[in-house]
Amino acid sequence: METTIPTAATRPTRRLVRLLTVLAATVATLLGWVVAVPLAGVDLTARTGSDVQRVTPVAVAVSTLLAGLSGWALLALLERLTARARTVWTVVAGLVLLVSLLGPLSGGVGGAATLTLVAYHLVAGTVLITGLRRGAAA
Repeated sequence: METTIPTAATRPTRRLVRLLTVLAATVATLLGWVVAVPLAGVDLTARTGSDVQRVTPVAVAVSTLLAGLSGWALLALLERLTARARTVWTVVAGLVLLVSLLGPLSGGVGGAATLTLVAYHLVAGTVLITGLRRGAAA
């Protein structure tokens, strides 16, 4: 088994790629919110238990940031624990994306809201998975 230790030059590059990936996913979902809610007029609401809440841009940004930072943390941990971190992380991230779709599919109020929330999950997941995977150790 061969272990590669990143040089001092590659660590900042990886961090930058990962940071830009998390920010890109956040910007992408926020742009989706702007297109869907103010421009297209989607009433973006979701059920949370017995309550119905509006999905605000703050909620979109915070949830995307949390997902991105969590993915980044898991990838960093896996890189310390296994030589196959990229593969393991990609499988886990794909499964997490699939499970995350259960939220909007069961909680979206109305067809437009459900479709919009599913699209947010898919956009964020696609950006995060491809970007973080690209910045992972080979």
